[in-house]
Amino acid sequence: MSQPIFLTREGLTKLEEELHYLKATKRGEVAERIKEARGFGDLSENSEYDAACEESAMVEARIRTLEEQLKLVQVVDNSEMKNDLVHIGSTVRLLDYEFDEEVEYSIVGMTESNPAENKISDQSPVGKTLLGHRVGDTVVVSAPGGEYTYKILAIVLSE
Repeated sequence: MSQPIFLTREGLTKLEEELHYLKATKRGEVAERIKEARGFGDLSENSEYDAACEESAMVEARIRTLEEQLKLVQVVDNSEMKNDLVHIGSTVRLLDYEFDEEVEYSIVGMTESNPAENKISDQSPVGKTLLGHRVGDTVVVSAPGGEYTYKILAIVLSE
């Protein structure tokens, strides 16, 4: 049996919207490109046809992936959680001892992570280490780049 995929309500909505877009819009657009490319003649030397078929395969693969992920989703309900422990859905303000600066991360499910927005996966080294800790705790994160030490300054529940 596969592991559950933990998501925030926002993450679930984004996955559902992407799946709907792929099925309702993108599939039809790609099918139309394949149809147009067939009209260009000999399919054995038709790069437009090959590209459209390849795109179709990628769209179908993404649809299958999303459908499988959605079967395993468990939505994290923050209304039942307190902000005394770090969990999925928490936004954590930390003191990074190495750089002596404050950083803030939102702990999200693995499909929601986006480092550019400081959304880190519960499966990442930092996310995994922070889970279950409290304000005031000092944690040491073992990551591929080395060990990093953080002090938890605040925990806020994400909406």
